[in-house]
Amino acid sequence: MDTPQRLHEHISALADGELSDSERELAFAALATPEGQAAWRAYHLTGDVLRSTPGAEPGPGFGARLAAALAAEPAHPLAPAPLEEAPTAIIIP
Repeated sequence: MDTPQRLHEHISALADGELSDSERELAFAALATPEGQAAWRAYHLTGDVLRSTPGAEPGPGFGARLAAALAAEPAHPLAPAPLEEAPTAIIIP
């Protein structure tokens, strides 16, 4: 296992309160780096989302704003061109 992956696992375990005492020093050292701090924020944000209230809905107009933002994104250069009309079905007797 590579060191960055292991450090992320230690930070995740620390955020969950599941890191053993013997491994805390390594996690705290990782938190002293910008990458470690970003991982800490990401794990806490993930935990906040997982603990959020079930049934919480996005605000009014969220779907329309999301659709507009997606439509404004440039297409990937390798993406197929959109179909002008629906393809016809081939029926084999």
